[in-house]
Amino acid sequence: MKRILVVDDEEQIRQSLRGVLSDEGFGVLEAGDGRRARELLAESPDLVILDVWLPEIDGISLLEEIKSTHPSLPVIIICGHANIEAAVRATRLGAADFIEKPFSLDALLASIERALGSSDAPATDEDPAAPDAATNGTRTAHACPGEAGYRPQRTIGKSVVASGQGLHSGIRTGVILHPMPIDTGIVFQSLATEKSVPALVEFADSTGYATTLFRNGFGAKTVEHLLATLTSYGVTNVLVKMENEVPALDGSALEFCRLLDEAGVVDQPGPGVRTYVVERKFHIEQGQSWIDVEPYDGFVVDYTLDYPAPVGTQHYVFEFTGPASFRDQVAPARTFGFVHEFKQLAAAGLAAGGRLDNCVLIGDDGVINGQLRFPDEFVRHKILDVLGDFALLGRPLRGRITARATGHRHNVAMVRQLIAAA
Repeated sequence: MKRILVVDDEEQIRQSLRGVLSDEGFGVLEAGDGRRARELLAESPDLVILDVWLPEIDGISLLEEIKSTHPSLPVIIICGHANIEAAVRATRLGAADFIEKPFSLDALLASIERALGSSDAPATDEDPAAPDAATNGTRTAHACPGEAGYRPQRTIGKSVVASGQGLHSGIRTGVILHPMPIDTGIVFQSLATEKSVPALVEFADSTGYATTLFRNGFGAKTVEHLLATLTSYGVTNVLVKMENEVPALDGSALEFCRLLDEAGVVDQPGPGVRTYVVERKFHIEQGQSWIDVEPYDGFVVDYTLDYPAPVGTQHYVFEFTGPASFRDQVAPARTFGFVHEFKQLAAAGLAAGGRLDNCVLIGDDGVINGQLRFPDEFVRHKILDVLGDFALLGRPLRGRITARATGHRHNVAMVRQLIAAA
């Protein structure tokens, strides 16, 4: 019998958790303050559920102590009035999860199962590991080792976190990435409400200046850079906890690459993922903008950018050969825009988080805030957006994407066309 130490100064919460955990077959230890929790650590619990607000010693300080003296002991932080700063700090200190009160008991049980390393977490409406009736789980086409187009399912080796400011909302935000079992898919979940949305094109809600996913009252905004990184690293199963908008960081995907390098990527046993093999040409055209997807033995994005002076026309062909090719050629390319565009966005309530260090600003005579990372950085960033939007296919793609002067809405429309033809 695994034992769980519940540390919370509210007797009603301890009593509720005692009943639920006992019914699930766990032994339960209880502490109403940090001093008693320290004493009960000597009884070697298998997991700690720890409230942030405690008498005598706060939960974050106690978490730091626990990870110092019992580094392998998983700790789930629970907190009323949670915020992303507390979640980020707790995760960096080694918390297995961060859950806001009042929480769903089913979601807590799912978190406990993940923290204890079990792959059979309870399947509930709010459990991201549960198949979604509308999408048949991750909508992944399974393949077996040795089959053509086979790729193993992958998750990350440990939980990691990044924080910053949302480009469009301007609010302090962050993401916490957790490993997940096979067939979970890439799922975004609200830190506050536990509502979730899978990274699938049927949930693409807005594609104006960024890609937003939406389901059941929860929206995950500006997901494209993170999705491009996850799919380029071959990650198929991960839970992304967040608030409102994925942070812009420096405007590129470099920090997300560093995050996955830190976490590590782990192949998962079981059925793999079958690649979407393009077998005929697909075409979308809107005015001067167009995008084609054609058969190709590999994966290539050929993009032509056509902007007014001083940018002009830029062209780049990116052939994906593994995570290193993405990290070196595409990930460093930052969000960019003309000064007058950012003024218009600000008037529309967008780009409130645009700063000199998280986007490239273009004036009448060129870039006004530093040096470019590539002479053709702008077209490379458009390719980054293409990779992120095509991740909403839910499967790796074998084919050639050729595009000119397109944006998120064209990319998403093409993904929908590919799915309709599958």
